[in-house]
Amino acid sequence: MTENPKQAVCGAALRKLVLDTALELFSRDGYFNTSIHDIRRQAGVSIGSIYHHFGNKEALAKALYDDLLQRMDAGLREVMEREPGCRARCDGIIAFLFRAAQDDPRTMRFVLEARHREFLPHEPPVCSSQPFMRMRECIEQGIATGELRPIEVPVAATAAFGGTIRLLQLHLDGVLEAPLSRYLASMQEAAWRAIANDSPNATNNTTNNTTQEPEQ
Repeated sequence: MTENPKQAVCGAALRKLVLDTALELFSRDGYFNTSIHDIRRQAGVSIGSIYHHFGNKEALAKALYDDLLQRMDAGLREVMEREPGCRARCDGIIAFLFRAAQDDPRTMRFVLEARHREFLPHEPPVCSSQPFMRMRECIEQGIATGELRPIEVPVAATAAFGGTIRLLQLHLDGVLEAPLSRYLASMQEAAWRAIANDSPNATNNTTNNTTQEPEQ
């Protein structure tokens, strides 16, 4: 009998293989309908190697959740460091989320739609995670510089990014009439109009951003 080539995977490569497989199965079948044996069988690795790296299914789910949030936060941090003003940052964040939903829909679905606290009861709500705090930081800085209206930060953050998140969910559910990228420019404009400080005395450190649409 020919040995499964995946059996030779070890170390960091094995960890990534198991995390990718868990993401696929959790996204498709749900956490509670997926067993460690399902993951072992799909990944083609030994059950002992999974327990060695992760301990149990809950620990594996937490490792996956943390990994996905770290990757998402890294992308948002890059936007915040690259763009000089609030308008450019808001547009960049929305564009990043659009690209993520198009390029890796399983990850976006798991982050946005999985009921994490049902199987990770000690984790804070996803809206309190670092990526969402990064988006809040963008809003706080915009209010501080006068680029945004001086309204409550949760209200401004919801107005800026809540519509985007809802649009991503519609995309993931396959109910949008056009490709997601078609809505990028109008989503960016609508989000900015909802929060921008149009007062004649407002400090405006940015010009209208022209973030390109992600490729379809």
